[in-house]
Amino acid sequence: MNRRIIIFTGKGGVGKSSVAAAHAIKSASQGKNTLLVSTDMAHNLGDIFEQKLGREICNIRPNLDLYEIDPQYVMENDFEDIMKYLGSLLSQKDVIGLEDVGMLPGMEELFSLLRISQLYRSDVYDRIIVDCAPTGETLSLLKFPELLSWYMEKLFPIGKVGVRMLAPVSRHLFKIEMPNKDAMNDIEKMFVKLMELEELLKDRDVTSIRIVTTPEKMVVEETKRNYMYMNLYDFNVDGLYINRILPRDIGNEFFDEWLNIQQKYIIEITETFTALPIYRIPWYEEELKGEDNISRIVRDVLTDDHIFDAAIINDRERFEQTDEGYDLRVSIPGADKKDIDLYQASTDIVIKTGNFKRNIPLPNILRDHVVSGAGYENGVLKISFVKGDN
Repeated sequence: MNRRIIIFTGKGGVGKSSVAAAHAIKSASQGKNTLLVSTDMAHNLGDIFEQKLGREICNIRPNLDLYEIDPQYVMENDFEDIMKYLGSLLSQKDVIGLEDVGMLPGMEELFSLLRISQLYRSDVYDRIIVDCAPTGETLSLLKFPELLSWYMEKLFPIGKVGVRMLAPVSRHLFKIEMPNKDAMNDIEKMFVKLMELEELLKDRDVTSIRIVTTPEKMVVEETKRNYMYMNLYDFNVDGLYINRILPRDIGNEFFDEWLNIQQKYIIEITETFTALPIYRIPWYEEELKGEDNISRIVRDVLTDDHIFDAAIINDRERFEQTDEGYDLRVSIPGADKKDIDLYQASTDIVIKTGNFKRNIPLPNILRDHVVSGAGYENGVLKISFVKGDN
């Protein structure tokens, strides 16, 4: 069995912590060594399991550990080498002192992810279940390694180590090999650390993103955008959970209109996300607090013993050689063609949709190519390249 990382996200208040906790309980009951992690600064795992948690991993029963990450503590105690790399990186440009690294925007997110990656590579856990912050913060968290790598490459001569942002694709298609780490300086080591982290997050056999929603207008609209953006950044979303569904036989006229509204949005969700496995979680009459109450979700909804398997819904972004040059295909399901802005900036392709922008550096073999056309069809953006005039 592949060891897995499953990341739960969704709009604030939809109950993703309870859904993540239910998965952790089921995983542990299957005899799999499981870690439930919270990266949300407003941690509530301790409240859900009625346990007092500190800054370290806490075992609450066989096969189940809880961990509320304190990024500052992690920075200071688990990653002295990374702090050294960042210090080298920043001091060379006289940007900031090493003691201020933790104050840089995004550093807390980076160290939370590095800690999860470290725990995964320790081989201690079969499954790591991650309860993330609300949608926007989750996307900022997940895209940060790629963003920081992009800036590092622009500021420093990283290209000489032969590592590209699309390393998994580039190595397969263009036969690029990772460099010998012993030959690298601190900045190059930091760059490769980020590359390894990004590859782990985008490894479809290891990492899944699962979205929790509720049948309400504002939440459904944010869920659609969330799904689109996650695909824009090439993450594998392989599950959707509709939470707090009222029972149809509630027998109270006061709830009739609510039932009709919920049914309308449940239909919209199922029609929009036809490619995804969809799980329906009922509204419970009592607060989901304590292991016994959370276990109700396990008994009522998480009945499939294969629920932890990765389901690869969309192909990852990829370059394909053509008779004229190359095509790059990027999955952006649910996007509005009119809202997609695309341009080539030096050695990058820049894709903008909604409030998000992604820079995709081109592999070396395409550095002398230019965009010859683009089209969006069936949720896939295809960008064509031909050799430019010298």
